[in-house]
Amino acid sequence: MIAARPSAAFAFSHPAYVLAFGFGAGLAPRAPGTVGTLVAWPIGWVIGGLVPTAPFAAAMVIAFLVGIWACDLTGRALGVADHRAMVWDEMVAFLFVLAIVPREFAWQAAAFVLFRVFDIAKPPPIRWFERRYHGGFGVMFDDALAAGYTLVVLAAAKRFIA
Repeated sequence: MIAARPSAAFAFSHPAYVLAFGFGAGLAPRAPGTVGTLVAWPIGWVIGGLVPTAPFAAAMVIAFLVGIWACDLTGRALGVADHRAMVWDEMVAFLFVLAIVPREFAWQAAAFVLFRVFDIAKPPPIRWFERRYHGGFGVMFDDALAAGYTLVVLAAAKRFIA
């Protein structure tokens, strides 16, 4: 078990670990979830400029399913089901948000802030689901819910403000 702070050697020792650690983003000493989300942002910007919304979002559904496997395997190896260094969940959820929100800096910045707030604060029922579901699915699902909250708030903002 390597629960405390995984090394780069561990993170890059298995393909599932590489994904779960967000290609190394999760090794950040502070706020790895935020770092993982920040790493996802330019990736989403590039993909969003090349790939239409529907295929981009569909690819994130596949990445979610792969993340269940990667995070489950990595969590078991670490001895911590949802280790803070595992950031694939944040990356995939935020990329899904970026597939949908307007490709303008203000909308994407608002999406970033809202997603991080919902992911950290875990408003109801996110925390309830987080406590109920474990393993890879649990790791991925709470961030998917945070992404959903983000999209609902941004949709309301677009409807009533813009």
